Amino acid sequence: MAGIDLNADLGEGVTDDAGLLAVVSSANVACGFHAGDRDTMRAVCEEAVARGVAIGAQVSYDDRPNFGRVPRDVDADVLRQQVADQVGMLVAAAATAGGQVSYLKPHGALYHRVVHDEEQASAVLAGSGSLPVLGLPGGALLRLAAAEGRVVHGEGFPDRGYTAEGMLVPRGQPGALIEDPDEIAVRAVRLVLAGGLASVCVHGDSPGAVVAASRVRAALLGAGFAVRAFAEGPR
Repeated sequence: MAGIDLNADLGEGVTDDAGLLAVVSSANVACGFHAGDRDTMRAVCEEAVARGVAIGAQVSYDDRPNFGRVPRDVDADVLRQQVADQVGMLVAAAATAGGQVSYLKPHGALYHRVVHDEEQASAVLAGSGSLPVLGLPGGALLRLAAAEGRVVHGEGFPDRGYTAEGMLVPRGQPGALIEDPDEIAVRAVRLVLAGGLASVCVHGDSPGAVVAASRVRAALLGAGFAVRAFAEGPR
């Protein structure tokens, strides 16, 4: 049975983390710079380990007031150290919970920046050791990571609109957010069937995140896919 990962953002203090961890196969854990703290990291990691959910470091710009969603110009060396600090905090939290960090995924404005900005993408990679990288297919981050010999995983967003160029429609613009959980589930299956993806993401900061993720999981299973964390076994 073909497998597909289902990931969501956790530890941000805005959704039902336990509810999402019962559904997803990978958890993008906020590392304190846009949301979360050491206590939330440890709590999410403990639950993820108990449920067999993969733990990923969701790194961001240092911008809690804007939830990491405002573009920032950060010196490459500063960004590298910020990423290293975030990954280090989550590695410690995961180890305390008896787990480990399995991959890296940028958040918000940083996610979008490293799609086209090679300097910023290189800084993110330099600060994250040799972790596998989850990101938007075709972007600089995955391309540079693959060139370094890093494992890369492309993801799709069934709850976000896409531009004609394959980028995400910026938040605040018409069509940027898809809120109907049934539509999100249909779009998830469509994205996976189109090929080229290792994972689909349901944003954890939406009010209906648990319902949407549950519908997506059910739709993927109904379409004949095993929901599992990247290359791991069925769950």
